[in-house]
Amino acid sequence: MTSFHIQGAESQFVTLKLEPGEAAIAEPGVLLYMAEGIRMDTQFGDGSAKHSGVLGSILGAGKRMISGEKLFVSIFINEASSPREIAFAASYPGHIVTLDLAKLGGSVICQKQAFLCAEHGIAVGIHFQKKLGVIFFGGEGFIMQKLEGDGLAFAHAGGGIVERQLGPGETLLVDTGCLVALTPSVSFDITVMRGVKNMLFGAEGLFLARLTGPGHVWLQSLPFSRMVNEVAGAILPMLPKVADKR
Repeated sequence: MTSFHIQGAESQFVTLKLEPGEAAIAEPGVLLYMAEGIRMDTQFGDGSAKHSGVLGSILGAGKRMISGEKLFVSIFINEASSPREIAFAASYPGHIVTLDLAKLGGSVICQKQAFLCAEHGIAVGIHFQKKLGVIFFGGEGFIMQKLEGDGLAFAHAGGGIVERQLGPGETLLVDTGCLVALTPSVSFDITVMRGVKNMLFGAEGLFLARLTGPGHVWLQSLPFSRMVNEVAGAILPMLPKVADKR
């Protein structure tokens, strides 16, 4: 992939320039536009070259299903004789995170449904958190996506993006829904919010994610679940009033 360009303010999209013969993979339904000469194909599996054949495709599709994604990925191949553009956008407002897997050790762990698109050959699998605290109280953090390869991948985050490089032993406490991605070297555990009043009346929830370095983490300021709750809280009280006016 020769180049990419991220555009937009509150609702971003990424434009990729594919050289002749190059391809990109993406989640179904995130295509914004593509130039003539690019052919779309649908592949059963995780989109990686290593999971070839029927058995490999079934294995890749099974991993995607467990992580909450569809069984298929969309592949876009430039069959023209010159570079062509293609763009992808997420389904709700937010920003796009660029993940250069070659510079990040070959793999990044993401929250479910964070993956947007990538160079063809990137494997989109699953990652199970093994610590009991994460399993029982980590919410969506228990089963995460694992992106593997040596190319570019793009993830979507709600609201703004906070990017932090944690040093050895450095710890960050984060709302579990605000975690977007982390490198495998970061330790992920769950801690309980201290204080009886915090537990009973605090709006932050009982549990926080404890992230301990070394490694890289990406956070989002507006998780999709929080946005849905806020919108629903604002709309539901108004529904009886709207019904009375009819």
